[in-house]
Amino acid sequence: MTEIRTPRLLLRRWTDDDLVPLSEINADPDVMRWTGDGSAIGLDGTAEDIERWEEEWDEEGFGVFAVELLGSGELIGAVGLSVCEYLPDAPGDIEIIWRLGRQFWGQGYASEAAHATLEFALQDRGVDRVVAIARVGDEASANVIRKLGMEPARETTDPRHGHAVQIHLIDLTEYEA
Repeated sequence: MTEIRTPRLLLRRWTDDDLVPLSEINADPDVMRWTGDGSAIGLDGTAEDIERWEEEWDEEGFGVFAVELLGSGELIGAVGLSVCEYLPDAPGDIEIIWRLGRQFWGQGYASEAAHATLEFALQDRGVDRVVAIARVGDEASANVIRKLGMEPARETTDPRHGHAVQIHLIDLTEYEA
C-alpha cells in the first residue's frame, strides 16, 4: 500500500470510510467552483471519483491520494496524479490535482501534499514530467502551482466546459534544479 507522510499529513489510498467525508467536501459549492463545470458533486459522483482514482492506481501505479491530518486522522481532501484525457493540448500528460475542504484552505496543506506528490511522481514513479491545469482566475491554485516551481506552458480551452485554462509543467531536470 502506497503512503506518503509529510510533517502534517498522510497521503494514502482510499477506503470505504472516506466516501462520506469526501462527499461532504465535494458538496461545498466553494470547493467545487473551479472544478469541472463548477457544480457540487453528490455521494454517487464522489463514489465514481474514488472508483476511477483507485482504478488508475491499479493500472498506472499512481493516482489520487486520500489526504488526512496526521494528528487527528481527519480526511481533508484529495491530492494526486491522474492521466489527462480531457484536454487535446495535453493528451496522456500526467496531471497533478488537489481538492481540499474549505476549512483546510490557507494553511499550506495543498502545497505540502502537492509537493510530496510531485516528488513521488518524478523521483519514485519515474514520470518524465507533470502538468498542472488550472482555470484562468483560480488564484488559489495558481499560488500552489507557483510554489511547486511549475512554469506556465500555454493557455487553452477546456472543451468539456468552455473555460480558459492555463497549463503549467515541470520535468525532473527543472524539479532537481
